[in-house]
Amino acid sequence: MIKNYIKIAWRNLLKSKLYSFVNILGLTIGLTIGMLILLWVQDEMSFDTFHSKVNTIYRVNGVTGSGQGIKIWDNAQGPVATTALREIPGVRNAVRISHGWNSIYTYKDKLLKEENTGYTDPSFFVMFDFRLIKGSKTKPFPTDQSVIITESTAKRYFGDDEPVGKVIQQDHETNFTVSGVIADFPDNSSIKFDMLFPINIIARQYNASNFWKSLDTDWGNYGYSTFFDIKPGTSLQQVCDHLINAQKKVAPWIKVSPGNGYRLQPMSDIHFYQADGSSGSLQTVKTFLIVGIITLLIACINYVNLSTARAMLRAKEVSIRKIIGAQRRQLFAQFIIESVVFFCVSLFLAFGLLYILMPYYNDVSGKHLQLDMLNADLWKVVAVTFVGTLAISSIYPSLLLSSFEPLKALKGKLTMGIGQAAFRKILVTTQFVFSVTLIIVTVVIGKQLKFIREKDPGYDRSQVFSFRTGQLGEHLDAVKAKLKSVPGIRAVTSSDNKLVDNGRATGGVDWDGKPTDMMFIMHHFGIDENFMPVMNIKLKAGKNFSGSKADATHFILNETAIAMTGIKDPIGKRFKYQETEGTIIGVVKDFNAASFKQNIDPAVIYYQPYGYKLYIKTTGKDAAQAIAACKQLWDKYNSGFPFEYRFMDEEYDALYKTDQRSGVLFNIFSAVAIVISCLGLFGLATYTAQIMMKEIGIRKVLGASVGGIIALVSKDFLKLVVLAIVIASPIAWWAINKWLEEFVFRIDVGSSVFLISGAIAIGIAVLTISFQTIRAATANPVKSLRSE
Repeated sequence: MIKNYIKIAWRNLLKSKLYSFVNILGLTIGLTIGMLILLWVQDEMSFDTFHSKVNTIYRVNGVTGSGQGIKIWDNAQGPVATTALREIPGVRNAVRISHGWNSIYTYKDKLLKEENTGYTDPSFFVMFDFRLIKGSKTKPFPTDQSVIITESTAKRYFGDDEPVGKVIQQDHETNFTVSGVIADFPDNSSIKFDMLFPINIIARQYNASNFWKSLDTDWGNYGYSTFFDIKPGTSLQQVCDHLINAQKKVAPWIKVSPGNGYRLQPMSDIHFYQADGSSGSLQTVKTFLIVGIITLLIACINYVNLSTARAMLRAKEVSIRKIIGAQRRQLFAQFIIESVVFFCVSLFLAFGLLYILMPYYNDVSGKHLQLDMLNADLWKVVAVTFVGTLAISSIYPSLLLSSFEPLKALKGKLTMGIGQAAFRKILVTTQFVFSVTLIIVTVVIGKQLKFIREKDPGYDRSQVFSFRTGQLGEHLDAVKAKLKSVPGIRAVTSSDNKLVDNGRATGGVDWDGKPTDMMFIMHHFGIDENFMPVMNIKLKAGKNFSGSKADATHFILNETAIAMTGIKDPIGKRFKYQETEGTIIGVVKDFNAASFKQNIDPAVIYYQPYGYKLYIKTTGKDAAQAIAACKQLWDKYNSGFPFEYRFMDEEYDALYKTDQRSGVLFNIFSAVAIVISCLGLFGLATYTAQIMMKEIGIRKVLGASVGGIIALVSKDFLKLVVLAIVIASPIAWWAINKWLEEFVFRIDVGSSVFLISGAIAIGIAVLTISFQTIRAATANPVKSLRSE
């Protein structure tokens, strides 16, 4: 029996070629995009879950400042880990991780730059479930000159040779012996490194002459990602309170506001939430999951619409089967199997598309997803997608087709639910509600991303590149003079930090009138006297640095710093930065050194004529000549180190790389969902033209114009699209405002967005149905009336 059902289903598939093509194409695209999105969501949701202790591991986030100046960091001070292990009940283990500097490493004739290095405690390999292939988990660093590298790093340096025991040299100076090999960190890990060094290397940099005598007493510098393994049942608040009390004993001058100090963030939340609790990637995951479900629903609606629309054409077949003894459950089974055949064909084609599209999808998404047919997780996604979509789209058509009354069907008097087509209109409207919502959201995302790319950050980043000075910094005055004479260079300036995404901050600031219990966090930035004119940073009051020795005690604050500190008439007022007492000589207009998702932070600018970062402003067309001149000087003073530079536009765009990537993916997914909707509309237009064939023929014989007939066929569809626009607009308005909440600086969503999106939706609908309506309107009426 089942074999017979499959044979009949296959014959129907081949018989109705256009219907089958539209249905299979819609289902194939829907299943492909649905599975791509669900694989992406599955990968995001799996972050850090491979650790067996993920539910008991917490990251320690430091909280500094007070009032408007409060800051929450995703790291803590060096003594936090050792203090917790020594004094706090319930803390079973603790790990510190500090990111390393970019360095050059050599082995024999190989010279490689490593940017992703870190320093950590030996307990790193016990707390986390990263697989140590070679080496000791309990004693991973036999000496302070040991290093553990990943498998791929070992391959780059040593090929197939045994890596353990090999010696690599850092920056042509310091030797490190490979003491272990760790498996490459998973893509779904929040912690990723290529090389790991013992944290004792950092500890050795402290000495008795420093303000902080040792790493384990340095409560002033927040530079370590710190993780606790906490015994279940332990009060997290008590752990934080213990840390605050320990800090107060050693460093009572570090002010801690009530309720602040430290916060423990579950490791399972790190990928989805920022340190301050605001949404990280979770919002994107939710958005993509919704789009994936919508895409699958649109594909299901297509199938239901076309199946029920064709029900009239299959009414006599069903009736004859009933008359000769077929029971309803048998008919139901037949149509379910027919749906299964359609879905199996679509699934087979979807796998082919997945195989073809996966490399391009990974390029766009930044993932490394693989189509591994033996992967159980892949089949979970396939099963959920296939069974869910099949159930939604096949049950109603099967029940409907098996419910015909034989005599009425044979007499051509079927006018019940099928003839009314109200359900079909609801489904079409629902489809276009989804599509119009996606169009509006896509337009807004495009406008917002364009806005943040083009918005003036308060400085001129055009045609400017920068590079670290290295040994060149010891001859900075001569280097600057040399570069200024190069034809392709307009200006040269230096700083002690990067301007774009400046993450350095301090609480070591003071001014007259500052509350004694106030901890105020400010970003700090050292520049020479040319920096502000070169970058076109505008002064609001006062003056720039002059380049004289007096500038060593001069400070310039931004507008936000003046507003938040409450300093009145700031020019000439006392200001202290760390250990330097001085005066405020200027106030600059706010410039955005971070993402436009964030508020502009208070900043203090001090005079630093010998910064380690050199900025070169070029003429644009002669940029290559400027870069060549810089490289020549670099090679002269930094022999054996590669010259690396980066344009500020690239650094700025990197701030929004994730948003741009998400925007591209959203555009693609939305476009596909809209195409699937159009396929369904095309199929329904074809069906409508088919059943109205005789009516159109009669109207033409009676003198109806082509335009009138096109309007007749199209008006019902366009009414549904207009209704969908009305319903979708408030839904889209809510969705885009939720998304825009992530941005401090954002566009105003006016009525024009909805009008443009509505016009696009109507235009798409008209183009979709125009082919069939024009074809029906221009057909020869004699052919359609020949049987009458």
